[in-house]
Amino acid sequence: MKNFVVKTIANAGALAVAVWLLDKITLTGDSTAKKAGTLIVVALLFGLVNWLVKPIVKVLTFPLFILTLGLITLVVNALMLMLTSWLCDKLDLSFHVDGFWTAVVGGLIISVVSWALNVVLPDGKD
Repeated sequence: MKNFVVKTIANAGALAVAVWLLDKITLTGDSTAKKAGTLIVVALLFGLVNWLVKPIVKVLTFPLFILTLGLITLVVNALMLMLTSWLCDKLDLSFHVDGFWTAVVGGLIISVVSWALNVVLPDGKD
């Protein structure tokens, strides 16, 4: 359970950095508390998308992973971020990613920051 909470916090932090750095990734809200709550929900949704959909996409695009020496990962991460944005729109959450190239850069930022936070934060394993 601790590991799940830590990963969700890392995802929320990584999403916050992407929102802060990129103008075309937006998170709106009336107050800081509402934005933080929305960010946690988006992080949960992003984690769910990465847990359910990403493995299927990776299996289906396996030849492209070999052909591009793994660079297709950037595209897959961008698609997961765009899917999260689409789901947030359907769930009436105030998170939006505007465009594919923004999603590529955002996915790269989220991957790097999430990795760094997972290194720093405890994983909950005893």
